[in-house]
Amino acid sequence: MNNLNTIISSFSTEDKQRFLNHLEKNNKRKDVKNIALFKHLSDNKLDSKEVCIRLYGADKKNAYHALRKRLYQSIIHYTANNSLEEESSIENNIIKYILASRFFLQQKQYKPAYKVLNKAEIIAKEHHLFALLNEIYSTQIQYSDFLPTIDLNELITKFNKNKKKHQLEDTLNIIYAKVKHTLNAITYKGEIIDFQTILNDLFQEYNINIDESMSFKSLYQLMSIVSFSAFATNDYLKVEPFLISTYKSIISYKREEKQPFYHIQILYMIANTFFRNKKFDKSLHYLNLMYDEMLLHKKNYYNTFKLKHHLVLSLNLNFTNKQEEAIKTLEPLIKIKHSDLESLLDIHLSLIMFYFQKREFKKALHIFSKFYHTDKWYIEKAGIDWVLKKNLTEILLHIELGNIDLVESRLLSFQRHYNKHLKASNQNRAITFIELVKQFYKTPEEVTSDSFKATVKNSFEWVSAEREDIFVMSFYAWLKSKMTKQPIYKTTLEIIQEN
Repeated sequence: MNNLNTIISSFSTEDKQRFLNHLEKNNKRKDVKNIALFKHLSDNKLDSKEVCIRLYGADKKNAYHALRKRLYQSIIHYTANNSLEEESSIENNIIKYILASRFFLQQKQYKPAYKVLNKAEIIAKEHHLFALLNEIYSTQIQYSDFLPTIDLNELITKFNKNKKKHQLEDTLNIIYAKVKHTLNAITYKGEIIDFQTILNDLFQEYNINIDESMSFKSLYQLMSIVSFSAFATNDYLKVEPFLISTYKSIISYKREEKQPFYHIQILYMIANTFFRNKKFDKSLHYLNLMYDEMLLHKKNYYNTFKLKHHLVLSLNLNFTNKQEEAIKTLEPLIKIKHSDLESLLDIHLSLIMFYFQKREFKKALHIFSKFYHTDKWYIEKAGIDWVLKKNLTEILLHIELGNIDLVESRLLSFQRHYNKHLKASNQNRAITFIELVKQFYKTPEEVTSDSFKATVKNSFEWVSAEREDIFVMSFYAWLKSKMTKQPIYKTTLEIIQEN
């Protein structure tokens, strides 16, 4: 029942208070312990056994688990009802208008019927509710002969245009699902797949024109697909112009209650893309926009996106010479529970990187001690690239700490488990980097020699600075700092600034 703790941790302060009010209102007895349990789990200061003893005065496991189960069901019921109220109010109003208009039409009250239908059409178009628009246009067409002022051809044109938009949204939903499935195979299973070819084939198969007018949801889905492409190919520069132009078209729509979740997601995608392209000012600008949206709508989305926002914010701070601020941003987050496990793992690894660059190696090692799962488990939860970064960082950390025996075993393990994957996915630079790391730790006195520097220079297929991955730069910065006898963080910033 760990899901209960995770769900409660995602509640904002306002969410928690509203849910407590809900429990108080619905509790029929005064001795119900669900409120006390919710408060203990919200505080997150005691383990399950301690909470049980606080509630019952003894370790009554069965009673405690039954109480947790009832609280879990209450939360599900409460959140489901809230979602129905928020998400369905607009659709329900439109349906009421359609039903009322049909009643008027049956009573031969044609003018008031069409007036109501026109009102329903305006709302449905604002929210891109194509299925309901289909019902509105069908009804108008069916009764068009009773009002001579109605232009039937215009109605049919609107009906056909709406039908195309509805079909486009459904098609993009299918492509989104297929692309996500393919990306999961690459990221979380380590399969070698030509992602870009598959993406191009899907667009060609479904005849998608990215210039076509789309709904807010369709544009979000399309931006997500393109972002998946950037993630899989590590080419964020290529997708940046499309994301920006798409966003500008999105904000031209009227923002309504149904749109903030997608809006925040889009702002996050853009901010992250600018960070990966080392355009930190622009990334921070979109992070500020994202944060503003998170604070709106009774902060309903604040906790959902808090980790993602703080993670990208801290990375921007770290690479713009504000490392202390970056560390302070992440340190409180490694102690919390959250449903966004992937972001939590990214936060742990980023904080390790910050400590490492600051030469606080023991602090970095302390966080590593929390990674007690197998690599297979982490690949399933965070992806193979995350695991590769984790293992490479751990090797460098043990070199810095002088744990030579651990360095040897970790290097052998890394090469045994991942060299095949790196070769198959054309990540030969990582294999070269490991070989140079081995050469350094075996003969550290050679690292400042001209011959070693020449070896490094001739070992890599260098990518243009603007296209080079910022995390690849960070690993190389460690090696360069050894060659130049300069601090790691200073070297990292210099390499980034050269870009």
